[in-house]
Amino acid sequence: MEKFFDYFDIRHRQDVLSKPASEDGPVITLSRLTGCDARLVAEEVVNILNRKEGVKKWKWIDKDIIYYIARELNVNSERVESYYRSLGLSDMSEMIMAFSGGYVSSSRIKKAIRDVVLPICREGHIVLVGRGGVSIAQNIPRSLHVRLIAPFYWRVENVMKKKELDITKAEEYVVDTDEKRHQLMTTFLEKKVVNVDYLFDITINRKSFGVEETADMIVSMYEKKTGHLKAAKPRSKAD
Repeated sequence: MEKFFDYFDIRHRQDVLSKPASEDGPVITLSRLTGCDARLVAEEVVNILNRKEGVKKWKWIDKDIIYYIARELNVNSERVESYYRSLGLSDMSEMIMAFSGGYVSSSRIKKAIRDVVLPICREGHIVLVGRGGVSIAQNIPRSLHVRLIAPFYWRVENVMKKKELDITKAEEYVVDTDEKRHQLMTTFLEKKVVNVDYLFDITINRKSFGVEETADMIVSMYEKKTGHLKAAKPRSKAD
């Protein structure tokens, strides 16, 4: 996956950002409460879209963004990867600062994240899991923004199974990670808000639907939304 980010050098990013906004995307952002299996859902969404379109254009990305942002800030990406795997630290800012060799301002981290994430979203055919993507990609017309939720103890049980934690540790993990993800999401909004529901096109309760069912619904909603956008385009005189 890291080779994928080699395309996102300064020149390529400038080319992507200079194209008309109407050509941006398509992109699907997946925001989630902890324990909702967003990565599994993203992978299935990509499989469905690539199968339907007959080409392997779609990709999903999550923590891989960290490696490129580490490069952006002159941080050793191998050290970041090692740290990520050993501690499972999910907060991007703390991770980057831990290997920066010194203090990295929050504004610099924020700019680095946006500078990497926005061109990826505008380039399109991406399912982006977390990383503040829903806030950064809000103005991309060909987009679908999805929120995965589930009851607290359903998520705690899921985390207990996957991470082999006892209930107390799992509860702490869910609460702490939810808070960090909310903070990252609101970091890229122009106004600070408590309720972020308005950011999303669709919210799905993972307790009610399995991974494949959830992915099917996301693809269906994506097709409906982008279909409406195509239908709404004014016809030219030549049409």
